[in-house]
Amino acid sequence: MSAETSTDHVREDVFDPALHPELFSGVRSRRIFAFFIDVIAIALLTFAAGILVFFLGVFTLGLGFLLYGILPAAVALLYVAFTLGGPLASTLGMRAMGLEMRLWYGAKPYPLLAAVHALLFWFSVSLLTPLVLLVSLFSDRKRLLHDMILGVVVVNSAYHQQHVDVRFQASR
Repeated sequence: MSAETSTDHVREDVFDPALHPELFSGVRSRRIFAFFIDVIAIALLTFAAGILVFFLGVFTLGLGFLLYGILPAAVALLYVAFTLGGPLASTLGMRAMGLEMRLWYGAKPYPLLAAVHALLFWFSVSLLTPLVLLVSLFSDRKRLLHDMILGVVVVNSAYHQQHVDVRFQASR
């Protein structure tokens, strides 16, 4: 007895830079600015969470203060998981810069993929030095190493919503 795992539906690569160069126009520079906006947002959220942890630490007679060790990483991971993996498929910085993330076949990322995306970014930059970011200079879709590993692409959201999203919805 074998289970049939094949499907008749074949996923096609929706984001071809030869067909839609506007999808990737200016993505690299706007992605850098979006990163800095996100750093500020995460810092503000970490500060607010730090105040909550302080009161938690007082009420738990010091035990809650142990959360300060993981607070910045936990806040950043939750921020990315719920914004990038949310219905708009972009962080606050990406929205401000007009960017969104999609899977290679056009679907929006889910929270677990967004969290893994952030973890791979942190590990690749810390283990392989920030020079790993130069990969985007040689990618036709301006993708970074962790984007390629996970099969995601960052595109201009306005162009995507006008042209490509219509084609993706029609093929479903």
